[in-house]
Amino acid sequence: MYAIIRTGGKQYRVKAGDVIRVEKFDGDLGSELDLTDVMFVGGDKNFIGTPVVKDAKVTVVVTNQARGPKLIVFKKKRRQGYRRTNGHRQPFTEIFVKSISSPEGQTSKADSEPQVYDAEKRAQRLMKSAQIREEKKGPGQKTAKAAKKKTAASKKKVTKKKVTKKSSAKKSTAKKATKKKTSKKK
Repeated sequence: MYAIIRTGGKQYRVKAGDVIRVEKFDGDLGSELDLTDVMFVGGDKNFIGTPVVKDAKVTVVVTNQARGPKLIVFKKKRRQGYRRTNGHRQPFTEIFVKSISSPEGQTSKADSEPQVYDAEKRAQRLMKSAQIREEKKGPGQKTAKAAKKKTAASKKKVTKKKVTKKSSAKKSTAKKATKKKTSKKK
């Protein structure tokens, strides 16, 4: 079963288990929302909305709230010396489609669970794993970073360049220009 939903002024074709990026809307990470702007439900039986299908809904879970890649906005007017450069990053919401319900009561559920991305939890996990690695190394062992810095410092040796004097070559003197002889006019 699939559905065509409308959100953020755009339409998306989704099925249970899909992860899509839509225009940013309010919703906490991991929160479950019901989208009722369902324009079409397809499957065994098709339901076409005018403009939306009554009693149809798509249940989604917010998995990520972030900003998209940077887009460069460049404006120019030729022969005027007018050039402007701006950057823009569009905010988006990533959603996981948990289930689709048709007006007759049929539901299509996702097989997998949503993976909610939380930047704070990820940072905490990375810090914890770094601490565990430090504990495993023990107090007698040096960290890899310190060893690298030490070897890099020992490799740098200052050597003076030997300057050799070149034998002085004879300088060629420029020839003097001869004056033209002028004859007197009669």
